[in-house]
Amino acid sequence: MENKYKNTTLGDLTVKDIDREVKIAGFIENIRDHGGVIFVDVRDMSGTVQLVSNDDDMFDHLTRESSVSVEGRVRKRDEDDFNPRLKTGEIEILVSKIKVLGKSRNVLPFEIMTSHEVSEDVRLKYRYLDLRNPKVKNNIIFRNKVINFLREIMIRHDFLELQTPILTASSPEGARDFIVPSRRFHGKFYALPQAPQQFKQLLMCSGFDRYFQFAPCFRDEDARSDRVYGEFYQLDFEMAFVEEDDILEIGEEIFYETFKKFSDKKISPRPFRRLSYKEAIEKYGTDKPDLRNKLEIIDLTEEFRDTDFRPFRGVPVKGITVENIADKSNSWFNDLVEYAKSIGMPGIGYFKVLEDMSFAGPIDKFLTDDERKDLIDKASLKPNSVLFFIADRKNASKYAGLIRDELGRKLDLLSPDVFEFCIVKDFPMYEWNEEEEKFDFKHNPFNMPQGGLEGLNQDNVEDVLAYQFDFVCNGVEIASGAIRNHDPEVMKKAFEIAGLSEDVIKEKFKALYEAFQYGAPPHGGMAPGLDRMLMLLLDQDSIRETILFPLNANGSCMMMNAPSNVTEIQLREAHIKVRDKN
Repeated sequence: MENKYKNTTLGDLTVKDIDREVKIAGFIENIRDHGGVIFVDVRDMSGTVQLVSNDDDMFDHLTRESSVSVEGRVRKRDEDDFNPRLKTGEIEILVSKIKVLGKSRNVLPFEIMTSHEVSEDVRLKYRYLDLRNPKVKNNIIFRNKVINFLREIMIRHDFLELQTPILTASSPEGARDFIVPSRRFHGKFYALPQAPQQFKQLLMCSGFDRYFQFAPCFRDEDARSDRVYGEFYQLDFEMAFVEEDDILEIGEEIFYETFKKFSDKKISPRPFRRLSYKEAIEKYGTDKPDLRNKLEIIDLTEEFRDTDFRPFRGVPVKGITVENIADKSNSWFNDLVEYAKSIGMPGIGYFKVLEDMSFAGPIDKFLTDDERKDLIDKASLKPNSVLFFIADRKNASKYAGLIRDELGRKLDLLSPDVFEFCIVKDFPMYEWNEEEEKFDFKHNPFNMPQGGLEGLNQDNVEDVLAYQFDFVCNGVEIASGAIRNHDPEVMKKAFEIAGLSEDVIKEKFKALYEAFQYGAPPHGGMAPGLDRMLMLLLDQDSIRETILFPLNANGSCMMMNAPSNVTEIQLREAHIKVRDKN
């Protein structure tokens, strides 16, 4: 016998379905008693619809968030009862049969439709309920759409989607590894990959000239608003026989096309502005500048070289000029002084420029006429502007960058309707480690130094630059990439400068080092951070809002009770003994 009911999703129902017999399934969102007349709202992945019944007992014993199947006839609501907020707001279903498929408890941990307003720990403990909230669920649906679009771009450019291993060897790549004990090999450990770095380079050595994957990366790093603890995903891709500009052009297309498709905001045009690392630090005090903020840092060290103002003598001095704010209240400036103290500065110096171009502020009395003239020229001072000073022996640029960011926030210079991209490149290959008194790799140890072996042989190690670059959007680093090292001699020298011998290379990076002996091609790639892209596109303050089942800020999962204890048998099988914490 033919079933007269048509199975349908709620998002498909319209006024064209009036008088049709349908069968639907979903969760009971709400039960409303209007003077003895019961209305039930049912929600599925695609929408919500109202149920009514001529049988007063039809909806007895129903509980909110129970899953149900419903059979009935679509009919038009009374015009006074239209709900313009719903796609199905002009129709309802007159129920002939309803069946509870899974009964929910009467008391819920939180209201589903406002779950995003309760504490994060409670939400994540009952994440399966939190995800029933359409506002939360839509973030995950959006994630799926973005991934599919990114996949289309990569396939269009002839990239091959491959999957690299999760269980691998521990290697010193910048963050703490998550290690996995081996049952079969006593006292030995696997590690979860911090990134597919070595594998994707080995793929290039294998003759796969264009690879990509949506790669899970595992790093034991503390969480913050733009970094989830433990696990994150990136669009990882690598290309052989390329130069830096080839990779940058693909990266620009990925970001421009994706942000254009999934956002209505203004996007900086291609090609994105390119800054050297040195320029970024000098002008913005950071290697991930928010270029919506047009304020720039200037160096005033030379202007104060012989100053009578002792705190500025003989130390780096930075300045930030801000126009048309000299009339701000004392409390406005006091708030900035308190912010400066909160980041480790003793305070912040400044003076105001009056209409006659004289200065008002405690520093003015220490200045000579020539110094005043030099500051007017160097800092482009105008009436009603203010010049802020940041002086520190070691951290002047860093502090100046933080003050610039705070000024941008306080002065509303950060347009919420703009995505401002830039590419920061030419990173230093090394940085000095004061504690160990040696040079460390500043970023990825596998990057190619500019100039190759000859570039590594220059006298000043701090001047060695790498073919390393970052994509930055609105002050957030959203991708990192490089031309990779493929020459074993360059690799040996690069590690030698960082205090690592050839024996260490052979032990920690054996496969890569040996692969370079067999005609490795020049190659490079990058890794856009999927979760950070989504955080920006969705205007979320926390990256965890873009992830299906994230750990909380402390790195735990109360839903799955992770991390958890394991049995003594499991420990013995893995050859592990847990020592007392004390």
